[in-house]
Amino acid sequence: MEAVVVVVVILIALALYEYRLRKPDQIVIAEARDGVRVRGGRIFPRHFSTPITKTTHSFSQTVDASAKGSLEVRVKLAVTVALSMDDLSVLVKVGGWAPDAIARAAKELETLILGYVKGYTELHEVEELSSDRIRGYLQERVQESKHLLGLEVITLTIASYDPVNPQIAEAIRQREHARILERTEVLNQEARVAATRVRLHADEEIAALEHALEIRKTELKHAEFEKESALAGSRAEHELSLKKMQLDFEKDELRLLKESPELLLLTPQAARLAEASQSMRNARTVVSLSPPDGVQGTEILSMFSTLVQKALGALSERKKK
Repeated sequence: MEAVVVVVVILIALALYEYRLRKPDQIVIAEARDGVRVRGGRIFPRHFSTPITKTTHSFSQTVDASAKGSLEVRVKLAVTVALSMDDLSVLVKVGGWAPDAIARAAKELETLILGYVKGYTELHEVEELSSDRIRGYLQERVQESKHLLGLEVITLTIASYDPVNPQIAEAIRQREHARILERTEVLNQEARVAATRVRLHADEEIAALEHALEIRKTELKHAEFEKESALAGSRAEHELSLKKMQLDFEKDELRLLKESPELLLLTPQAARLAEASQSMRNARTVVSLSPPDGVQGTEILSMFSTLVQKALGALSERKKK
């Protein structure tokens, strides 16, 4: 019985010595037939597997290279890398079976970047190089590190790029300063031209709107004039029709008086003469329709005189009968 207890204690001690708990920021890799594999459990045997931290690894690097003409330049850059889960076998080959495999592989990446920078700068003039161009070239080349080193580049930043010779660096800065000033002046002039163009376009639109307004006012005035003309025409036609009616009435009245002269005595003028003759018993009313000089004034007075004479003659004949 004691032997069983001893064996159990020994097994427990061996298990505690051999097995470890995996941390949340770690992956545990083990050897497999086709390379390496990732253990999925939280407990792993430490002598048959290796934990690798999944956190990113950053480093900075200063590269002394030369451009065309053997002009020395200095490039400072910063890189952040992480392991590539699809290329763990490559990472193990480069960094070894060690928890710091990522840092070891990053050292190899520094060597690759050094060669990339020197190879690129040697093909270009000093004034052709810039931080943006170097960074663009390196971003294209470091993508190969995923399959070469098992690393994935997260960020790559060019901190600075300067020629080592201070006179050349100052000349480049002056040229860049002049280029910026020239570009700024060009932008200012383009802004002025654009503002002038906008103002001219606004003036044209305002002139067009004012012209349209004047045309509209003219159309309204013309329409109002036509309405007033039509109203005046209708008013004149109405007055003309009234005058024609009045003229026709007067013609009918004259015709009736001409046909029946005795009706002349029924006119208001004859009635007033009759009243005047009745108020004076011994007086004799004499009505003269002729002007003092014996010349008839108007055709109407002559006609009226003739009608009165006929009416008086007709009355006298009736009295004789």
